[in-house]
Amino acid sequence: MKTFTKKGFFFIIKGEKSGSMKNKIIIISSVIAVLLLGIGLYVYVFTPQIDLKGKKHISLNYKEKYEEKGYTAKYLGKDMTKKVKVKGKVNSNKLGTYEIVYSIQNGLLSKTVVRRVSVKDLKKPKLSIDDSDISICPGSDVVPEKVMATDNYDGDLTDKVKVIINKQKTGITYQVTDSSGNMRRVTKKVLYEDKEAPKIILNGQENTYIYVGEEYKDAGATVEDNCDSNLGKELKVKNNVNAGAVGDYEVIYQVADKSDNEAKVVRKVRVSEKSKNGSVYLTFDDGPQSGTTDVILDILKEEGVKATFFVTNVGPDELIKRAYEEGHTVALHTATHNYAVLYASDDAFFQDLNGVSERVKRITGEESKIIRFPGGSSNTISRKHNQGIMSRLTKEVLNRGYKYYDWNISSGDAGETKDPNQVYLNVVNNLRKDRMNMVLMHDIKPYTRDALRRIIQYGKENGYHFEKITMNTEMVTQRVNN
Repeated sequence: MKTFTKKGFFFIIKGEKSGSMKNKIIIISSVIAVLLLGIGLYVYVFTPQIDLKGKKHISLNYKEKYEEKGYTAKYLGKDMTKKVKVKGKVNSNKLGTYEIVYSIQNGLLSKTVVRRVSVKDLKKPKLSIDDSDISICPGSDVVPEKVMATDNYDGDLTDKVKVIINKQKTGITYQVTDSSGNMRRVTKKVLYEDKEAPKIILNGQENTYIYVGEEYKDAGATVEDNCDSNLGKELKVKNNVNAGAVGDYEVIYQVADKSDNEAKVVRKVRVSEKSKNGSVYLTFDDGPQSGTTDVILDILKEEGVKATFFVTNVGPDELIKRAYEEGHTVALHTATHNYAVLYASDDAFFQDLNGVSERVKRITGEESKIIRFPGGSSNTISRKHNQGIMSRLTKEVLNRGYKYYDWNISSGDAGETKDPNQVYLNVVNNLRKDRMNMVLMHDIKPYTRDALRRIIQYGKENGYHFEKITMNTEMVTQRVNN
């Protein structure tokens, strides 16, 4: 019993010691936990906090400028943003991941936050092609277009372009992928169709002039087509020209391709009578002008003579209207009479001509196709403004349906003389019965005005007859020197 009791006592005592140790461990653990909690709470409360604006991990495109999103810092509710130190840079010209480190120190406590910026190639390459459908001739092979490819990172990727034609040959795809795996693809439908009409190209001029009794020889035409060859054999020509009668005629050219696209071109042919020998054409340039043109119109009316006025864009409209209403020919000279302007180029000449043409049409209601080149077709002053321009213009005006008239008698009123008597003599001494006489005068000159009646009376007394220029009048032209 003692032993048991002792043992029991021993165990009891031993048991008491064991419980005390456990209690001590629990107490120590509790104290440590409280201390740690206190320290953690202290650190949490007394450590400054940094909050990043925007995302902590940003993806930036290659060469795209990095813009800092910003940040804030607080300590116990107090703004500490100005004490934050920022380290790190982003080089957007080099792919990779960069770190921006934000830190702040408050006594023994500090806080660090990291923002990661990944510079990547996010852009797809570019293909120099649109996605519009391709239209090709029926039966033709699909021919890939020349396509260039460029990339913001890799540069020229043209040699990396893949061309894929589907099995049905109804679609074609252009595809390119850059080193970062960005892919650009353009797929186009292939349509087998011919919607383009053939082109009929006239040999020679669109407007042709012959005289009664002359044989009309058609210059013919050629045919071009985007899909069909040898269409010239299918060209149909209708020719109603009657060279034995004055009039306007047409030569009509027509053709259709295999897809029934039709083309039609018309050549206009004017058959005129040659002017009678001994005819006199009084022509006046550079007007109208009050004080001269109106008096000239009075004289012409009194003498019963019709004349031709090559007008400009100066002078009163009512004088042009009067000349037209009294049966004279109102023709075109120039809008500006500035050689440097109108002979600067072919386009400049026709722009100037259109200017005076619009004026005449506005006043008379009719479009005139009768012209006189400033300085005449033989002028050489145009050389210093444009070499060869007169050689081109004399052909092109005819092609556009105009007729141009120079002169074979000059009154000298453009600068040779200011004497009415000399103007008279310059004209009458050069009149001939074996030709038509195209007389150059200027209705802006008072000495021409004063010589006019005597010229007309001389012509009547000596068997000449006076005419005005019409589109049927034979052209009088000079040698082209430029």
